[in-house]
Amino acid sequence: MLFENVAVVGLTHVDAPEVIPSSRFETRLAGTMERLRLPLGMLSQVAGVESRRWWSEGVKPSDAATLAAEKLLEEVRVPRERIGLVVNTSVCRDYIEPSTACLVHSKLGLAPHCQNFDLGNACLAFMNAMDIAGALIERGEIEYALVVDGESSRFVQEQTMERLTGPDVDLDIFRQEFATLTLGSGSVAMILAHRDLVDEPHLYRGAVSVAASEWSHLCEGQVDYMKTDTRTLLAEGVKLACRTYEIASEILGWTTGCLDELVLHQVSAVHTGKLCEALGLDIGNALLTFPELGNVGPASVPITLSKAVEAGRITRGSRVGLLGIGSGLNCSMAELVW
Repeated sequence: MLFENVAVVGLTHVDAPEVIPSSRFETRLAGTMERLRLPLGMLSQVAGVESRRWWSEGVKPSDAATLAAEKLLEEVRVPRERIGLVVNTSVCRDYIEPSTACLVHSKLGLAPHCQNFDLGNACLAFMNAMDIAGALIERGEIEYALVVDGESSRFVQEQTMERLTGPDVDLDIFRQEFATLTLGSGSVAMILAHRDLVDEPHLYRGAVSVAASEWSHLCEGQVDYMKTDTRTLLAEGVKLACRTYEIASEILGWTTGCLDELVLHQVSAVHTGKLCEALGLDIGNALLTFPELGNVGPASVPITLSKAVEAGRITRGSRVGLLGIGSGLNCSMAELVW
């Protein structure tokens, strides 16, 4: 769906405080890796993930999301009573119910008329929430929408390392769970509104989404376990991205070199490199966050966008492409005119 009147009011992120180097994981798994004849350094040398971040013990996804939301509300000064929607998009949740969005709504003291719900779609949920919020804003149903995400990889990675140190772990099991070790933690918040409410609007033009759900079995996750067929996921994900990019180029008017900045959902060095190569995109136009943050799930795209703005890579008038692939498989591509 394309929009004419939807703008990003503000965007900010919060980095989880504990830096966890990949060497710490491999030290823990050294016995298993030696037994399976796997070289040390796979996370940094193959995946390109040098480190990731963890929240402190006891920090819940709603706490992390609220941190980013409070920081953003302080920066943009949007009256809380005028926010008509809050959507939480994190894979990580405090509970099965109530929704994490409900908890964030309460912690922020938002108005009773403010709708609140969780939206789950693997690593694409934040981009999907931008579309839902944009549609409500475009129709004039709400003035402001808040999209939040708080991810925490600590528990699933601790559980994974505990399993992978077991004597019965074979090469197939290790490979299936390897991608779990690339995950990261962080939080992000974005406020969208009608362009007329913003002095210098960053226009959200909208997104194109394409599904290939026949590959929904390639990555299956629980709170303490994730199994991934990384090889097939990469191959089919890139194929889907090529189809989506072709449609996005037609609908959004993308031509070679027209995008000033690429904001990518970043999984690993291999994934990012293959994606840019297949689409004919210059990886130099993308801020690479996976080496220090790992794969932060649906928070990856907005956190990378926030960091690119913070670094001065995105300036007034920049055309910014948001490109994401999520388990399912689903792919979304969108544009912001900053």
